[in-house]
Amino acid sequence: MRDKQSLNGSFPFLKTAAPLSQESLWRSIGFFNLYRLILGGTLLLMAAIFGNVMLPNLHYQTWYFWISAIYTSLALVSAVTVNLRKPRAGVQLAFLVCTDIVAVAALIFFSGGIHSNLGMLLLVSLALAGMISHGRITLLYAALASIAVLLQHSYAVLTTDATVAQFFQAGILSISYFAVAWLAHTLSRYAIASEKLAFARGVDLSNMAEANRLMIQDMPDGVLVVDERGMVRQSNPGAERLLGYAFAEGGESHLSECSPLLEAMFAAWRQNKALGNEVLRLPGSTHPVRVRFLPVQREGFWGAVVVLEDVQRVQEQAQQVKLAALGRLTANIAHEVRNPLSSISYATELLKEQKHDAEQARLFQIILDNTTRLNRIIHDVMQVNRRDRVQAESINLAACLEEVLENLCQVEGVPRTVFELRVDPAGKARFDRGHFEQVLWNLCRNALRYSQRRAGSVRLRAVTEEGRAVLEVSDDGPGVPGDAVQKLFEPFFTTDEGGTGLGLYIARELCEANGAMIEYRRALDGGACFRIKFGRDDES
Repeated sequence: MRDKQSLNGSFPFLKTAAPLSQESLWRSIGFFNLYRLILGGTLLLMAAIFGNVMLPNLHYQTWYFWISAIYTSLALVSAVTVNLRKPRAGVQLAFLVCTDIVAVAALIFFSGGIHSNLGMLLLVSLALAGMISHGRITLLYAALASIAVLLQHSYAVLTTDATVAQFFQAGILSISYFAVAWLAHTLSRYAIASEKLAFARGVDLSNMAEANRLMIQDMPDGVLVVDERGMVRQSNPGAERLLGYAFAEGGESHLSECSPLLEAMFAAWRQNKALGNEVLRLPGSTHPVRVRFLPVQREGFWGAVVVLEDVQRVQEQAQQVKLAALGRLTANIAHEVRNPLSSISYATELLKEQKHDAEQARLFQIILDNTTRLNRIIHDVMQVNRRDRVQAESINLAACLEEVLENLCQVEGVPRTVFELRVDPAGKARFDRGHFEQVLWNLCRNALRYSQRRAGSVRLRAVTEEGRAVLEVSDDGPGVPGDAVQKLFEPFFTTDEGGTGLGLYIARELCEANGAMIEYRRALDGGACFRIKFGRDDES
């Protein structure tokens, strides 16, 4: 429900406030009627026990007792109707107040007149009615009470020995009714405004807390909210991943439980705020982590936000930015270099056709070899830009692999038996066909270059893992040196002096553009093994 309020802005406030106000209104009416029940019971008990002392007139004692009994009975009936929520709240409140006015006015008459001070009971009823009702109808209740008091005293003056001078006391009591009703109404209006403001602030605070929670949960860095006692009040999946600790949902953990080193750093930082930016390797993390402490305080010290920043991820992001800028720069340079390079190559070919001595012919050949190499580098650089033009389709792995291997054997001049193919005839993968052939051509040529070129030296195997098609290309060569594995997919890194260092980098870029992943593993016989893990059809 809170998430729906967060998404719908202020509209849920209007929808939620109405039922809450109705419930509060009925609860207030219930308390008002409870007061009436207590008052009726008290009046009835006093009439039964002390009636002969309070009222010497037996006729008045009887009327006083029955009015108290009827009033108490009506209060009991009102308790039932309030519980049933029928009739509506406005009618219910009017009935309660009018019953009080009539009953108290009658009791004033039969208790000896205005000097009995029973009229003060209406002050409580009018005050409660003013706090419950939301309009100026409270002044109508005060007017009705004043009319009832004045009418009963007028009747008493005409029928009994009541004095006219007591009209002043009745008038003062009537003015008190209006004053109390207006004051209660004003205070009730301010209370309602304060309640609405508090509810709106509560909704805003709830939305802000939910927004903060979603932001913290979505952050790639680890975030821990720690109080002054070192208790972790909030965490995110990034913190669990970097610390290697699963926080209990809905519970609290102490900082020392998830990382004693982090708890010691937190204690040291509280003593010296200059220590809040350190790079270290936490026991549960395989990467270096930068730890930062941000104090949460307005007055005094409440706690801190502990930010765990994966340094390797930041470095990879910076590397990606550099590579993107470098890719755009090299693409522009390659485009500008290709035309003059073609002119140099063409001019060299023309010069080579003329008669020259052996030394000059060798120099011309060196020029041609290097222009060919530069042209290959430019071609590889230009291929990087192809990753943005993906036209994925369902590829039959067996048919596509067989076609690529036949072409490769003809170009390289090797027998088909060098390549061992083990693929399910029905195996399929979703990939751009042009990209797939380029990646496969690159991996197979690398494997062929380092293999022993015997039967079955290069092995291609397609399997299914976790619902994904996986293609392995391995060879029986020496494999990749351990110090070169980490840099294997970096641009312009190569272990072959004749290579450009862009083949595997382009293969990785094309795989990522098609939702696949390429990785290196050492083969069982010690050679190199490259695995392409294709994406699922529903992820493409």
